[in-house]
Amino acid sequence: MNVNISGHQLEITTALKDHIEKKFTKLTNHFDHVIDAKFTLSIEKLNHIAEATIHLPKADLHAVSSDENMYHAIELVINKLDRQVIKFKEKNFDHHQASGSIKHKAE
Repeated sequence: MNVNISGHQLEITTALKDHIEKKFTKLTNHFDHVIDAKFTLSIEKLNHIAEATIHLPKADLHAVSSDENMYHAIELVINKLDRQVIKFKEKNFDHHQASGSIKHKAE
């Protein structure tokens, strides 16, 4: 898995990088087939904006959040992605029983 972190008009410190990687493990706990992740952090006036795109098999998920605090914006974007990953996982896994596990009638 490749995690790419970049900043737009913002220097990425090791503390920000560590925080993103620590919070990103929450996603990998729910779904471990994440191929690639890209985070872009930026500042516009007083808003700190965290933008993330993750590539999954057969899908790309994208989320954006903004807050006055960059760390809180990162947590918000991770929570949004987590909900999307759970929804993706539920849609793509078959919840029906296999045909071989049907109970037979008593004879």
